[in-house]
Amino acid sequence: MTRAKTGITGLDELIGGGIVEGSTVLLSGQSGSGKTVFGLQFLYNGITKYNEPGVLVTLETRPNELRSEASQFGWDLRVLEQKNALIIIDAASGKAGLPTSEKYALRRGFDMSTLAEEIYRAIDETKAKRLVIDCISGLGIRFSEPSEVRNELFRISALLRELQVTSLFISEIIEPDSQSRAGVEQFVTQGLITLNLSDANGALKRDLLVWKMKQTPHSLKKHSFKIGQSGIEMTAKKKSRTKNA
Repeated sequence: MTRAKTGITGLDELIGGGIVEGSTVLLSGQSGSGKTVFGLQFLYNGITKYNEPGVLVTLETRPNELRSEASQFGWDLRVLEQKNALIIIDAASGKAGLPTSEKYALRRGFDMSTLAEEIYRAIDETKAKRLVIDCISGLGIRFSEPSEVRNELFRISALLRELQVTSLFISEIIEPDSQSRAGVEQFVTQGLITLNLSDANGALKRDLLVWKMKQTPHSLKKHSFKIGQSGIEMTAKKKSRTKNA
């Protein structure tokens, strides 16, 4: 089975060598837990290590802010964009009523159908194999209506599977012990990873837990990680494994 390696030190060993190619994974966590860094690292490693072009859909952060954040880890997104290995779709500026000079953007507010068309165009032009949506809470879905969340995410996920793109849907969570915001997003995706930020003896620590990864034996334990100069780094501990159907 073909795998899309994350390239994150210690993580691929926990998920059978990587994410099953063409599947969609929900990555959820609290503010500050490292979700955006994870998504950027997944795309950057895919391009630079595995020759897999990528698309980044930004719904709540303007592209230049993401480029600046990535540069802290030595990831020059502009170089990748110039090589047509990375496309950033700016859906944040239009939502905020701000002008944008980005080539790929939603310039007249936000519309799910228009976003889907822009995603399709970007994937087709760059022959992308990876995609990150940061974050799905910016899709304009009413999270008080779980059925609406499930239906809209299913539509996008189905499109990406049809295009054989390995995808991360980034989601914020409000309650530390929850898996997703509306409680249904994890049932639409083929994988679920949560990032947690907690207080341990007066200091904040980060850990990761793989709840679900279809067709993959994976660790069932929490694993600590840090965000260093090269991005997310973690040490895989001795783990128990299972196989999710």
